Amino acid sequence: MDNIKIGFIGTGNMGAAIIKGIASGELSGNVSISAYDPDTAKVEALSSFGVVSCGSEEELVKSCKYVFLAVKPQIIGEVLENAAAGASADTVFISIAAGISDEFIASKTLPEAKVILVMPNTPLLLGEGASALSRNDKVTDEEFGIILNIFRMCGKAEVISKDKMKEIIAINGSSPAFIYLFAKGFIDYADSVGIDRSVAAELFSQSLIGSAKMITDSGYTIDELIKMVSSPGGTTIAGLDDLYRGNLTDTVKKCCESCTRRAYELSK
Repeated sequence: MDNIKIGFIGTGNMGAAIIKGIASGELSGNVSISAYDPDTAKVEALSSFGVVSCGSEEELVKSCKYVFLAVKPQIIGEVLENAAAGASADTVFISIAAGISDEFIASKTLPEAKVILVMPNTPLLLGEGASALSRNDKVTDEEFGIILNIFRMCGKAEVISKDKMKEIIAINGSSPAFIYLFAKGFIDYADSVGIDRSVAAELFSQSLIGSAKMITDSGYTIDELIKMVSSPGGTTIAGLDDLYRGNLTDTVKKCCESCTRRAYELSK
């Protein structure tokens, strides 16, 4: 395989995590990684992963085929303007910025720009990410396959329609925060009845892991899994009754709708 030249504009938590995933994965022998960040110390901290520092966004784009835009949505317009002169028809831009469209990236770089949109999540920092990817029609199957493989080295990755990239944010991008809040309720309860918080956190966290595996691997539907835990007249039913009275699923739906609405407000 030809050497794959990958560049990162931005080396914060997400950018660094993806770099580490690439460096430790099966592409490692066929890839060179460059990075640009105004905070040069962040790039220097990645030198042990073979990362080469670039002096500007334009320099990085000129030297790399695949360019990860690992910056906040608020500054991506300025970043793209600085990078545009280095772009060619062969450049593939990969954006992990929420709400940023391929049309916006093309408007700041090249009208025919190749763009891959990615919504990752923070568990990617531990190699347990859940990432959703889409592409515009300029990206070839081979180019998309390389980027999809990178995110699969950092956890799970699924391909979705480009027009659902804002809706998916609630499902995998923002959902860790919602899950943490849910977990806090259980751990706070444990503390209130005299159970050590660290013990409760271990047990509840393992319950989350095990329950997730039951969803993905058991072959049962969600409703069947709920029924398996719920003996008639038992403790689980008593707890579920309160969750049903509180309209938990409706509350979750409203949460997701608010998340999506904000994504459209921030979109470019």
